[in-house]
Amino acid sequence: MFNLSSEQINEQNAIHTTREIHQQPAVWQELVSDFFAQLETYKGFLASIYEKHTNVRIILTGAGTSAFVGDTLVPELTRQNKHNVHFESIPTTDIVSNPTAYLQKDVPTILVSFARSGNSPESVATVSLAQEIITDLYQIVITCNKEGQLAKNIQNDLNSMLMLMPEKANDQSLAMTSSFSSMIIAAYALFTADTFTETVAKQVISSAEQFIETLGDKVDEVLAFDFERIVYLGSGLLAQLSHEAALKMLELSGGQVVAINESSLGFRHGPKSILNSQSAVVLFMSKDPYTRKYDMDILRELAATNSNMKIVALTETNDEEVEKLANWVIPVNSVADLLLNDFHLAVVYVIFAQVLALKKSLQLGISPDNPSPSGAISRVVQGVIIHEHK
Repeated sequence: MFNLSSEQINEQNAIHTTREIHQQPAVWQELVSDFFAQLETYKGFLASIYEKHTNVRIILTGAGTSAFVGDTLVPELTRQNKHNVHFESIPTTDIVSNPTAYLQKDVPTILVSFARSGNSPESVATVSLAQEIITDLYQIVITCNKEGQLAKNIQNDLNSMLMLMPEKANDQSLAMTSSFSSMIIAAYALFTADTFTETVAKQVISSAEQFIETLGDKVDEVLAFDFERIVYLGSGLLAQLSHEAALKMLELSGGQVVAINESSLGFRHGPKSILNSQSAVVLFMSKDPYTRKYDMDILRELAATNSNMKIVALTETNDEEVEKLANWVIPVNSVADLLLNDFHLAVVYVIFAQVLALKKSLQLGISPDNPSPSGAISRVVQGVIIHEHK
């Protein structure tokens, strides 16, 4: 997998991370099959809430990578949905420390909790605070662990619904990969107002399947440039996805690679100062013609920089103009049909970031399954004190 031998994967403690990245299309297929088998139940739960209230606030929440699920989804779901349904992404880490700044008593609210384990103290505390403050509260728990506290808390609650991810999505490695992509696809399938059928889902899955099998060579070419800093850029929801991409590199490199994210337009406003001769910039290019103009502008600007920095451009299909400007152009869709929107691109783009982080970790002599042996970070966050809210 990814040009890695079984010996290397075993010796450098990369078994879980490698498998969990590679298995994603198969996990998504299981997820989609389960989703359409329960489609009426899921959509019926939402419809009953929408019919009961004139306006509904939907808060997508989680901590760390789980928070980035909501961040990435909100721009697309806001674009699609009716005006009486308002989407917001608010991390549990913000809600817990400032509950009255984010939770509104008299606004009917669906709290959508994303969680791999469902045991993070902030996630559990956010639910308790929401129950305390909000009059009309509904819950949707999208999790990879049926034994987690979030899943257990809503058993027999008619105002709550559980969406359980396939068992393989419950990543055993420290870094979230399958869990992130599975939860984001599940939430998109649930809330999208666009056409989302098994055929549409299969198109995304097929693109990812083919991309994964050719990705090893492309990543190795990039890694031949021994970067010490990496910047992920994008526009719209792809700017939000870049946060997750940067976090994967930071986590799996044990902090040895400086990794930041920004929007294509926002990068000029200060963050661009990070660039030096040992920097790599990865640009997630939009397929929206208008938005893509801004991605092209920053690509041209970066290409004209008098520096030894390198540029990686991810795009849906081959693009001659992009090829003239970037050091590496990586098309992600080799199937016959074009993907429908930037969200569909995003779930394929993120695989590149995951594999690049995995292989950079190995290049640095780090164990990807446990890149923080000191315990500075852990699979389920430790050391959080939840104070009583009065």
